Amino acid sequence: MIFIDTLHTKHNYFGMSWETELRLRHVKTFLAIANGESVSLAAESLHVTQPAVSRTLRELEDMLEVKLFDRVGRGLRLNEAGRVFQTHAAASMVELARGRDRLSSGGDHFVKLSVGALPTASSALVPAAALAFSDRCPEARLHVLTGPNWLLFNQLRQGEVDLVVGRMPEGDSGEGLSFEQLYIEDVVVVCRPRHPLIGGRLIAEIGSYPLVLPPKGAVIAPTVDRFLTSIGVSEYRARFETVALPIGRKIVQSSDAIWFISRGVVADELRSGALCSIELASPLLAGPVGVSISTSAPFSVERLILIECLRGAGR
Repeated sequence: MIFIDTLHTKHNYFGMSWETELRLRHVKTFLAIANGESVSLAAESLHVTQPAVSRTLRELEDMLEVKLFDRVGRGLRLNEAGRVFQTHAAASMVELARGRDRLSSGGDHFVKLSVGALPTASSALVPAAALAFSDRCPEARLHVLTGPNWLLFNQLRQGEVDLVVGRMPEGDSGEGLSFEQLYIEDVVVVCRPRHPLIGGRLIAEIGSYPLVLPPKGAVIAPTVDRFLTSIGVSEYRARFETVALPIGRKIVQSSDAIWFISRGVVADELRSGALCSIELASPLLAGPVGVSISTSAPFSVERLILIECLRGAGR
């Protein structure tokens, strides 16, 4: 489906009858809201007022005869219908952009591939695959983005990134996406060298030390929550919340804090001895790492080659 200025139709994607005009501004506004799940951020990115964004969203929902967002407090959250519409609307905008680029390229066949890298894949997997990809596709430019998983998966559904590498999305965040597992990785508990817990009984003493935990919204957050619940410390609050290597590493090296983090994030630090891990051998802390793509993504040779490079790096 491609929207060119105005789409006249009597039947929408959800099987409901209507006769109206669906304009490009409705699609752009919806995608801007969905990207940050915020009317104010959408208004800022579109350079319009918040009331104008809210009015356009109401018009779109009236046309489709379905709500696209759930109201959560003062914020918005994409619901199931919204995620379905997001997938198709984003694909339409991507195709329009590609058509524009082909007409304005002037014969330039330079290809750009955008990759979202979650923390566990940023230290080793993505850099190794990027180097292999550069050798195989020297005419392509690889644009790597990092950020919170909810943002990267939203950008993936909207066609702003071509694939996301990292932990498998859980629950609603995987709507409209397909996932290929590359390997299984565990969450480790890391601490500074010569920490009192090294060689001791972590589970019995975990409440005695400050915890650095993944923030809500991080892919590994539910995994860590399940483990803490299983050992009876579900009510224990984190002293710090981060999955960022520079911050977590400095906190742990400078204190007795212990950090729950994906092994891939701290692999180099563990190899060098800058950090130490307290092995738990718990199946609750293991999870798949791989590649997520949009189910509506158009065919791309470059994306397939990069996925092959990621498979090789994963092995």
